[in-house]
Amino acid sequence: MIETLSIPAGIMAGDAMMKAADVSLAAAQAVCAGKFIVAVSGDVAAVKASLQAGKELAGATLVDSMIIANVDGQVPLAMNACNEVNKVDALGVLETFSLCAAVLAADAAVKAADVRLIEIRLGRGLGGKSFVILTGDVAAVTAAVKAAEGADEVQGLMSQSVVIPSAHPEIIKAII
Repeated sequence: MIETLSIPAGIMAGDAMMKAADVSLAAAQAVCAGKFIVAVSGDVAAVKASLQAGKELAGATLVDSMIIANVDGQVPLAMNACNEVNKVDALGVLETFSLCAAVLAADAAVKAADVRLIEIRLGRGLGGKSFVILTGDVAAVTAAVKAAEGADEVQGLMSQSVVIPSAHPEIIKAII
């Protein structure tokens, strides 16, 4: 995934990414505050080549970029708010300054503990920030949040995080 400060530059970079390698487009969209993201999937070598092409075209407008070689299956679903969550226990909420950092934090969290991603909200209407919401038992959510905070790729890009042991039903209803 790449994140640019410019919508035209992001679209141009996305076009270059798609032309550079045999990848599938996972997302290409404008996000708040005038940023643009492009996410692709495919085999690691193809994604690396695609990302390199996008970064070169983005130039000085590049905010962030990332590759997750073996992304957890919950991550793409949560990016589209499509994960089914039947029961909410404790809640973990992670806020980041970068969209890429939110995706990396979510992947680190689900790989560290038995939690379920509810949503990864990427910058729409958030002034360029992003957030991740996850659930599980209190110990798992706590471990997942700590793993996300400690991930090397998100250092300096984490705004705030919380663990809510027993969220009020109205809050749960509002976020699901």
